Amino acid sequence: MIGVGKTLISQERIQERIKELAARISEDYAGKDVVLVGVLKGAFMLMSDLARQIDLPLEFDFMAVSSYGSATQTSGVVRILKDLDYEITDRHVLLVEDIIDSGLTLNYLLKYLNGRKPASLEVCTLLRKSGIQQVALDVKYEGFEIPAQFVIGYGLDHNQLFRNLPYIAFLDEDQLTQA
Repeated sequence: MIGVGKTLISQERIQERIKELAARISEDYAGKDVVLVGVLKGAFMLMSDLARQIDLPLEFDFMAVSSYGSATQTSGVVRILKDLDYEITDRHVLLVEDIIDSGLTLNYLLKYLNGRKPASLEVCTLLRKSGIQQVALDVKYEGFEIPAQFVIGYGLDHNQLFRNLPYIAFLDEDQLTQA
């Protein structure tokens, strides 16, 4: 497929890791009132698969933010496009994110959500790019650390394309410019 480079993480490995994360989450949140908050659009696949593996009653909510536009690097300017529909005060909130690169967007979201006084607020991310975080973040549930390159698939896009890939691959920008 034009634009899809080498596979970084297979579909099978993603699903194995999600099962491992879900088992930890199920244990850590046993007996608690949990709300999964997915960051759209990228985290929708992770949140769906993760939720089906967590052995607890869950509620769902979503936020949509923008910090990329059509670029392959974050601008650092976060805009909330869709806010939560439900109150999270005194609730145990697990923010589900697709990828952490600079950390600026996630840092902004954590401050924003903490202002709503949840009982607890933790993060589950599928991917964290190594060595490029501009802010220190405490991420309790992390799937994979990856190189600081642009990746696509499993919810991650380039110009709204490639989210449907069931695996994570590198974006091959050379192929895109030749097409």
